Amino acid sequence: MVIKVLVVDDSALMRSVLTGVIESDPGLKVVGAAPDPIAAREMIKTLNPDVLTLDIEMPKMDGLDFLARLMRLRPMPVVMISSLTQRGSEVTLQALALGAVDFVPKPRLDSPALIDAYRMEICEKIHEAHGARPRAPSSAPALSKTLQREVPASGSMRASVAFAERVLSDRLVLIGASTGGTEAIKDVLSGLPEQMPGILMVQHMPEMFTASFAKRLDGLCRIKFKEAEHGERVMPGTAYLAPGHSHLSVRRSGAGYICELAQSAPVNRHRPAVDVLFHSAASQVGPSAIGVLLTGMGKDGAQGLLAMRQAGAWTIGQDQESCVVYGMPREAAHVGALDEVAPLKDIGQRVLARLRAGMKTA
Repeated sequence: MVIKVLVVDDSALMRSVLTGVIESDPGLKVVGAAPDPIAAREMIKTLNPDVLTLDIEMPKMDGLDFLARLMRLRPMPVVMISSLTQRGSEVTLQALALGAVDFVPKPRLDSPALIDAYRMEICEKIHEAHGARPRAPSSAPALSKTLQREVPASGSMRASVAFAERVLSDRLVLIGASTGGTEAIKDVLSGLPEQMPGILMVQHMPEMFTASFAKRLDGLCRIKFKEAEHGERVMPGTAYLAPGHSHLSVRRSGAGYICELAQSAPVNRHRPAVDVLFHSAASQVGPSAIGVLLTGMGKDGAQGLLAMRQAGAWTIGQDQESCVVYGMPREAAHVGALDEVAPLKDIGQRVLARLRAGMKTA
């Protein structure tokens, strides 16, 4: 089956480049190239494309406005074409929140080598998008009661707080995601209370986008959210995102944990890679870890999650129905890495329930 693609970009040169790049894959065919959303709307009606590539800044109608209308009236897989700028990254995250499946950084047209590298990436992402489940914008779940209130009531309040802090400092939550993961991570974390163990995460995306993603989630979540820095101590109530240029791993240090970054070779074709984080958690955190694997294409994270489970950690994966792309969790289930499978809307509560059970046991 050949996937029909509609290209939407206001630049005639970019439309030409994208057409050539996409049609270099025998499984893809560009059925139309629209200079603006108004023309694209008519082409969608007549050409019935399977996947849309969409620029953000265009005449007649902004790409985000068009995307919002499209996902409301005729949901379909959309891959955004975004510039690698601060504003470009922030707008791309808005597009993902509106329902776009993925994005590709806009290439420089003066470098054949860069265009060749871009060719593989965009063709792969169009194939991924075709098999994805476009999702409507989601609302954040209601905030749960804090873990502190689940601490045994005996003793003074000060003793209870100290008890909670000791337990939280010893535990870690590790999260991995790829395609569709920006919204999945937001859905999970926006429902968590401040009183949480440290959370370490890998989301496949370029460096500029991880900085914007961290800033966006810091404004949406009760817990603090930041990009991880090499050598910093992991603190309860804080989520650490792997920067787009480095692998993130965790190392035990005394009674706590330290973030470590490394610009070593990609793993599973990714840097940062989920497997790097999960394998480090298996060796350094063991049964005090909780592993979460969310939506994404490929197999990154499956073997690392299996190692975590074998080390005594509790693990959970997103179910097929709620995944944008059911790849990474499916592979984890296939290799026996999951203790539990759950819909996205339930994962945050399952993690909280596991933490509460651990605190009562402690």
